[in-house]
Amino acid sequence: MSDINHMYQTLGISGEVYSFGQTIEKTLKERFQEIDENAEFNQMKVIAAMQENRVSEACFNYASGYGYNDQGRDTLEKVYASAFHTEAALVRPQITCGTHALALALAANLRPGDELLSPVGKPYDTLEEVIGIRESNGSLAEYGITYRQVELLEDGYFDYPAIKKAISDKTKLVTIQRSKGYQTRPSYSVKKIGELIAFVKSIKPDVICMVDNCYGEFVERQEPSDVGADMVVGSLIKNPGGGLAPIGGYIAGRKDLIENCGYRLTSPGLGAEVGASLGVMQSFYQGFFLAPTVVSGALKGAIFAASIYEKLGFGVVPNSRESRHDIIQAVELGTPEGVIAFCKGIQAAAPVDSYVSPEPWAMPGYDSDVIMAAGAFVQGSSIELSADGPIKPPYAVYFQGGLTWAHAKLGILKSVQFLLDAGLITL
Repeated sequence: MSDINHMYQTLGISGEVYSFGQTIEKTLKERFQEIDENAEFNQMKVIAAMQENRVSEACFNYASGYGYNDQGRDTLEKVYASAFHTEAALVRPQITCGTHALALALAANLRPGDELLSPVGKPYDTLEEVIGIRESNGSLAEYGITYRQVELLEDGYFDYPAIKKAISDKTKLVTIQRSKGYQTRPSYSVKKIGELIAFVKSIKPDVICMVDNCYGEFVERQEPSDVGADMVVGSLIKNPGGGLAPIGGYIAGRKDLIENCGYRLTSPGLGAEVGASLGVMQSFYQGFFLAPTVVSGALKGAIFAASIYEKLGFGVVPNSRESRHDIIQAVELGTPEGVIAFCKGIQAAAPVDSYVSPEPWAMPGYDSDVIMAAGAFVQGSSIELSADGPIKPPYAVYFQGGLTWAHAKLGILKSVQFLLDAGLITL
C-alpha cells in the first residue's frame, strides 16, 4: 500500500473508493491543465490591478470610526474596478453576504413605479423575499417596484421573443443570475451573458443590466463586466475572497450606479465616504490575490465530482465534459437519503467540525428544509468545501468549493464513501 493510499484510509476512505477515484482522476489531466492556464491568466490580471493602483503596506492599516480617507478601503475598490474593467466599485465588510449585495444594488437603483425584469426565470431562493415574490418586510414590492420574469426554454437558455415582449417603458433594471442556484439549469458563460445583454440593450438601450456573479468570478478569463454588464455583484466569502475574507461583498460597475449603492449602504449625503474597514483589509487584499488559484482548485473538484457521479449513474449538471462557468456542481441523487448522506460525507472531510453530522432545517429565506455541510474557517463560506440542497424534488445536492484541490478530492471521496456505506450506491 502506498503512503498516500494509507493516508486516505486513515481518513476513512476504503481502498475500493480510493481506487475508483484514482481511475477517474487519470482521465482529467487535460481538463485540469486548461484550468491551470486560466488561473495563471487571472492571477496576472489581479497582480496587474494591484500594481496599477500602487497597493502598499499602508493599505493594511486599521481604520475605525467614520472611516474618512481609509486608504486601504479606497485603494481596494480601485483594484476591483481595474480587475473587473469597470468605472468604480464598492467593496465593503458592511455588505454582509451575496444576497445583501444584490438587495443593495437593486434598492439603490430602482424607484417606485420602476419594473425589475429577470429574463432567466426564477431567481435564487433568498432573492424571492428581497423582490417580494414571497411576501416579506421591506421588499421591493412594498416600495412600489414591480417584477416580471421570463421563463427559460426547455434547454435552460433564453426565450428571446418572450424577453422582447416583456420589456416595457417601465423596465428599469434587468437582473441576470449567472449561476444555477438551486436549479438544474445550465450556468451561463460570459459569452452567453454578453449576447443576452446586447439583445436587451438593442430593445431598450438605457436599461440597467445587473449580473449576479456569485460563484463565477475567475472561472473564465472574462467577467460579465467585460461584455456589457452595468453592474456585477458578488460575495467575498465566495470566489473573490479567496477563503481569507471573513465577511463582505462587492458591486462593480458604472460610476453613477455605484455611487447610488454607496448612498443606499450608508446614508444620503454620506455615501461611500464613510464605512471603516476595521482591520480586515489585509485579508481582503490577500484573499483577492489568492482567488484565481483557489478557484482553480474548486473547479477541479467540481469536474471530479461530475465525472465520479456520472460514472455512478446519477444526473449531473453540468456534465463531466461541458465547459465550466461557475464552481457549482449539481448532482441529482433522487432521494432525501442520498442528499443527506452526500452532505454528511462532505462534513466528515472538513478540517473544522468534522465530527458534526448535518441535518436538514428550516433555514431563513428558503421555502423548504435545507441541509448544509460546511466545516469552514469562515462561517458559511462557500468557496471552502461545502455542499447543500433543499429537501424537495428532484433531491439535487449542490457541491462547491475547496480551498485546495486535494481537499476537494477528499470531500468527494468521502461523499462516495458515505453513500456506499448507506447502501445507496455500488461500485
